[in-house]
Amino acid sequence: MIPLNKVKDLISRHISLEAELSSGKIDKKKFAEKSKEYSDLNNIVKEAKAYSNYENEKNELEKIIDDKNSDGEIKELAELELKKLSKNKEINEKKIRLFLLPKDEADKKNAIIEIRAGTGGLEASLFASDLFKMYEKICHKKKWILEIISISKSDAGGLKEVIASIKGINIYSTLKYESGVHRVQRVPDTETQGRVHTSAATVAVLPEAEEVDVKIEDKDLRIDVFRSSGPGGQSVNTTDSAVRITHIPTGIVVSQQDEKSQIRNKEKGLKILRSRIYELERQKKEEQRSKDRKSKIGTGDRSERIRTYNFPQGRITDHRINMTLHKLEEFMQGEIFDEMVESLNLQAQEEKLINLS
Repeated sequence: MIPLNKVKDLISRHISLEAELSSGKIDKKKFAEKSKEYSDLNNIVKEAKAYSNYENEKNELEKIIDDKNSDGEIKELAELELKKLSKNKEINEKKIRLFLLPKDEADKKNAIIEIRAGTGGLEASLFASDLFKMYEKICHKKKWILEIISISKSDAGGLKEVIASIKGINIYSTLKYESGVHRVQRVPDTETQGRVHTSAATVAVLPEAEEVDVKIEDKDLRIDVFRSSGPGGQSVNTTDSAVRITHIPTGIVVSQQDEKSQIRNKEKGLKILRSRIYELERQKKEEQRSKDRKSKIGTGDRSERIRTYNFPQGRITDHRINMTLHKLEEFMQGEIFDEMVESLNLQAQEEKLINLS
């Protein structure tokens, strides 16, 4: 049951904003901000009004039903209308509760994705590469822009680590539940006995922070430069272009050596650093806000096993929502990724609704 005063506040705020926006007495900066709020309220005000009027309408219909002088057909229509009203109230209540949930300010941001080979040696690095290709295909289908920030390759076409930025619309809200341990079960090409091996890769998805989101003071940074090294430790170039940035207050360290220019490596390093600091602060706020509850989804715990990709059986299982799809090949091609994301989003919303006071 939503407190009626909260619902009436939504309606009052909508009326107030409508008057303010049509008055012509509002500056450009505030106009854009309040137009966005008004637009958001527009999506829920109809349900809010219906919810607010529920008791009055219910009482009117009950009067007709209880009135001994009412015509039988009228009573029957009133009973049907009351059932419909009650059902609509439940639908409206759920929509309003979803609207009232605390918004994740990071949802509309671009994202930085980090994929690292975990346990399993060469097979883990090959799986990390497969995961990266899967995200590349998803980006291509959605017309998102993926740009590699740094990449470290292993033998046989695998990846030890890859960090990339992804730009588009509502990127973080779509990819945020990908953080965690992704486990693979399959028969490696080098396996002569046909035995299934298990290996893993970790994925971290961070909202890409702008300079306005995170202010980094020069005095809080220690920057070391060194010579870039390639496979086997040989020097890639003859200048000290690689950069290691340490953020002293948090202890976060970022190394960047993909570019030949020290300046470009520093720029890319700061981009990753800013996003990691922003994510650290977000996690602290989320822990503080939800210290009395434990959510299965969206914890951001990178050590948590979230998904298993079983190639011999052609299935993929998300352990947080106990969802299994027997369409592994399509999933790896980015074809049914949205089906999984929608289920994760719905479950996360349900968890938040249960905990909404």
